[in-house]
Amino acid sequence: MESAREKKRRLRDELRRDRELRFMPESWLHILQSTELRDAKLIASYRSYGFEPETRDINAEIIHRGKVLLLPRTLPDNDIEWVIWDGDEQHLKKRGKTEEPIGPKFEDESNIDVVIVPALAIDPFGNRMGQGGGSYDRALSRTSAWKVGIVGAAELIHHTLPTEDHDQPLNAAATPTLLVRFNQDDLSRP
Repeated sequence: MESAREKKRRLRDELRRDRELRFMPESWLHILQSTELRDAKLIASYRSYGFEPETRDINAEIIHRGKVLLLPRTLPDNDIEWVIWDGDEQHLKKRGKTEEPIGPKFEDESNIDVVIVPALAIDPFGNRMGQGGGSYDRALSRTSAWKVGIVGAAELIHHTLPTEDHDQPLNAAATPTLLVRFNQDDLSRP
């Protein structure tokens, strides 16, 4: 019988292929109208690359609205630490396919209000399929922030994704046209 880890690996490959075939540059700016993001002072996001949902406009607007923006920096053990980013491209460093912020580690993860999370797919229970390193699951486990994943319209799926004990469910998912909140009572694993 195929383990959850094997199922996730196979599904991740399929989702990456599908995303590349369907990719269209779109905007997720509408999520900034949500109460959670409107009221947030400290927002963690990420720099998208390749065929990921675009975050440049969201990140720029967060800064424009006077909020503090944190971006992730990956550590040697694949964990994430957050760094305040001011929007200046010169304060980024290329690391593989990604751009990471330069600067001191943000120390108080408990103060983060919202985390905008990358995902390949999100299911009806708020489970997300990430890239497979576990970096975000570790970082999400350390905060009580409102967590919203951004995906393409076809990546908000109707079947349950395979999960492991360390996987962290999201509070919401956003497509280019929708914001779907998950009932917190339903976030327990099926």
